[in-house]
Amino acid sequence: MFNQMTTATKPSSRERILEAARELFWVNGYEATSVAEILDKAGVNSGSLYHYFDGKEELLLACLDWYLENLWPEVIAPAFAQTTDPVKRVFAVLAGYRMGLSYTACTGGCPIGNLSIEVGDHIPSAREKIRQNFENWRLVIRGCLEDAGDRLPRDLDRDQLATFILTVMEGAVMQARAHGSLQPFDAAIAQLRNYVQGLMAAAAAEQGASGGRSAVSS
Repeated sequence: MFNQMTTATKPSSRERILEAARELFWVNGYEATSVAEILDKAGVNSGSLYHYFDGKEELLLACLDWYLENLWPEVIAPAFAQTTDPVKRVFAVLAGYRMGLSYTACTGGCPIGNLSIEVGDHIPSAREKIRQNFENWRLVIRGCLEDAGDRLPRDLDRDQLATFILTVMEGAVMQARAHGSLQPFDAAIAQLRNYVQGLMAAAAAEQGASGGRSAVSS
């Protein structure tokens, strides 16, 4: 999903705290993760943590900011590097989530989706950052759909389709975690692929019919 920070230079105490918190919030959940566990994993003392953050909630917000800043380099760029085809790029992004599920034996899930369920209702400031994370992801996918141009039907609401793709991804990840298997994820993405292929076929037929009418009228 999101790769852990890699750098040739030694990370600062703040970076180590953020990295530890991200991993523990992702694997164990926000509520189940104690400050002591974060300190232990980061290899710092409490003074270092409270020098940078007022407490655990502020650390959560900083983690969400990190996801906002790193969506592109950690998730989108590696997927987009695989192909220049805008439709294939959508499925390359989804394949990245499948890889994350496989790596964690279907236990990790989407870090933003996890936090949305756990803290979205009772930490308003976190909910807003979660919304921003989802929206940024959705806009990337919408951009791919826009770039597909006339390969998709002219009257297709690309904004709604981008929302639908995000919903399929999050639901597929959740089902994979519940079943402890990639099968539900693969089934959902296969149906999404069939749907998109159907839209592309409809667009091709639409263009063919338009071309035929032009030929007759001329």
